Amino acid sequence: MTSEAGQSGAWAGPQPAFVLVAPQMGENIGAAARAMWNFGLERMRVVAPRDGWPNPKAVAMASGAGRLLDGAGLYDGTADALGDLNYVFATTARGREMTKPVMTPERAMQHARALIAEGQQVGVLFGPERAGLTNDDVARANAIISVPVNPAFPSLNLAQCVLLTAYEWRRQTEKAVPEVVEMARTRFASGVEIEKLGDRYEAALDAVGFFWPESKAEGMRRNLRNMFARLDLTTADVQTLHGIMRAITRRRDGGSDAP
Repeated sequence: MTSEAGQSGAWAGPQPAFVLVAPQMGENIGAAARAMWNFGLERMRVVAPRDGWPNPKAVAMASGAGRLLDGAGLYDGTADALGDLNYVFATTARGREMTKPVMTPERAMQHARALIAEGQQVGVLFGPERAGLTNDDVARANAIISVPVNPAFPSLNLAQCVLLTAYEWRRQTEKAVPEVVEMARTRFASGVEIEKLGDRYEAALDAVGFFWPESKAEGMRRNLRNMFARLDLTTADVQTLHGIMRAITRRRDGGSDAP
């Protein structure tokens, strides 16, 4: 038995240990390492890997996350791998007829974060690819993580399950803005710019009799202004729309440019 190396990554800090129980393919171990490192996790433990350890296929698949494999703890049995942990989650898609809390990955990682903040040691168990964790392994856990997958096809690849859980851990520990707009060296247009754009389009459309019949003209003008306001136009957008109208009116007027 060897224990995993200490944390030294860019996001190093208290974090759960991910315990891969009896993984069958080196490629899946490597892919799990990549998934962990994508989200700043580096405490990997490997229990009785089928094809031995170290595994060259795992190294090849891990790519830039090979450091996790170098520092991974190797254990003969699940009990040994969990010996220093205070709270353990088991990932499983099947009901086990055991009285345990069953959590989504999001809720589980919320709870893990709270426990770790109190100084507790937390682990997450992942079973082998073919059949998942045994009942004996699940019995050692304090809670179950269950992913809300298609009940007709509930099986997740090892690396996929690791990725989902690691992603939720990252979401609980790193504040992420739900939506951001990349402005690409521009800015949102000012009210004055939007107003002048509306004036130009309204005048051009009025010149060709667009606002007809008269009884609907006021509402049509209002809809035009509302559309421009609703579009969140940038200064680049406004300039483009001015250019479009300039080209249209030049063609209509036989080559003269609109004012």
